[in-house]
Amino acid sequence: MKPLLEIHGLHARVAGNEILKGIDLAIGEGEIHAVMGPNGAGKSTLSAVLTGKPQYEVTEGSVRFKGQDLLAMSPEERSWAGIFLSFQYPVEIPGVSITNFLKTALACRRKAQGLPELAPAEFLALRKEKMALVQMKPEFVKRDVNVGFSGGEKKRNEIFQMAMLDPDLSILDETDSGLDVDALRIVAEGVNRLHTPQKSTIVITHYQRLLDYIVPDYVHILKDGRIVRTAGRELVAQIEEKGYESF
Repeated sequence: MKPLLEIHGLHARVAGNEILKGIDLAIGEGEIHAVMGPNGAGKSTLSAVLTGKPQYEVTEGSVRFKGQDLLAMSPEERSWAGIFLSFQYPVEIPGVSITNFLKTALACRRKAQGLPELAPAEFLALRKEKMALVQMKPEFVKRDVNVGFSGGEKKRNEIFQMAMLDPDLSILDETDSGLDVDALRIVAEGVNRLHTPQKSTIVITHYQRLLDYIVPDYVHILKDGRIVRTAGRELVAQIEEKGYESF
């Protein structure tokens, strides 16, 4: 399996507090990895470090994405290279429609790839195709980004953005948080339809229910800033039965 993301000895801190204390993780093309753990274990910190959130300082270790030094890239460059983060708490952007937001984001990524901007008809056709993946109504894309959205609508919009940008590595940071069963199923189905042998996903979650829909190849338990156990999907059942304290 061709490596996509390689993390070695990663340490990181925020506000002077060390959160990640030596993360080693390798993700190949086409793999789905679930990262599970209790509150405060460092799961969201890991996603923040991988996407370049400026408050987080890497103090040791290396991260390579498609063979390049990820830590040397700006957040924008990481996005253009093919990393996408679905936020746990998506922010509202008043005055910016979903369509204009995506048109700009997609144009920036295509420019970084050396590709021309999509013609208006091509963009509209792509938008229609990807909206169908997450069962989104046509009038939805005329609204401002996340303004007045329910929790389920925000998460569905995140997966729609992911579909439009077509990343190589998608990081879902507790995407299941606050979703009812129907919204969870729709979001998960969108993720599964986007998955290919070349596209990889990191699913960060506390609970089993999302992993009933998005089946991981590997499950990692993150505790106190370190990965303490890695196994297949059977590890999820062990967590449900015994809790995190047993690991």
